[in-house]
Amino acid sequence: MATITIRNLDGEVVKQLKARAEANKRSLEAELRDVLATVAREGRAFDLRAYAARIAAMTPKRAQTDSGRLLKTDRRR
Repeated sequence: MATITIRNLDGEVVKQLKARAEANKRSLEAELRDVLATVAREGRAFDLRAYAARIAAMTPKRAQTDSGRLLKTDRRR
């Protein structure tokens, strides 16, 4: 196992990470291990398509509207 020290981390970032850790019922250290492991596995910090798919899965009985179609409709007004 390795030890990593991160200096000069913005206080607001630390606050958000602590809130995330609390929401997941983990210590800050455990949460950071999970975040770093996830990023290393996925190869990127945030996958917008996967995030959108998870949100859509929360409301399976609702129709999901393509945002492009909504924009086209709005532009025609």
